[in-house]
Amino acid sequence: METSPEAGHKAALGDYLAAERTLLAWIRTGLALMGFGFVVARFGLFLEQLQAIRGAAPREPYGLSLWFGTALIAVGVMVNVFAGVRHMRLVQSLDRDAPPRSHSTVQAVAVAFLLGLVGLAMAAYLISIR
Repeated sequence: METSPEAGHKAALGDYLAAERTLLAWIRTGLALMGFGFVVARFGLFLEQLQAIRGAAPREPYGLSLWFGTALIAVGVMVNVFAGVRHMRLVQSLDRDAPPRSHSTVQAVAVAFLLGLVGLAMAAYLISIR
């Protein structure tokens, strides 16, 4: 009699280590988003300093960069929270010797599209202040 590959699945050490590597990659992504958000938020201050050097009257303080930066920091925090929750669920299923199942890639695709949109918005902002 043949058994299905899912029937006697026992989680190996490699499964736990792979889950931890994935968690660490998502944490790096979240931290990078937060760091980039901080830089973007402070970019408005840099633009104000450039205008002061030129002798021009400063426009709106910080402009849109404060909002873009804050949004990126919030996205970074959400990515880390979702990564932690997803990792806990995966480890719990490995501990229960549950059969492996595929995971959705919605989180990765959503972050990629969001970063693309933020990049386009920042490019438009930089062109508009020129």
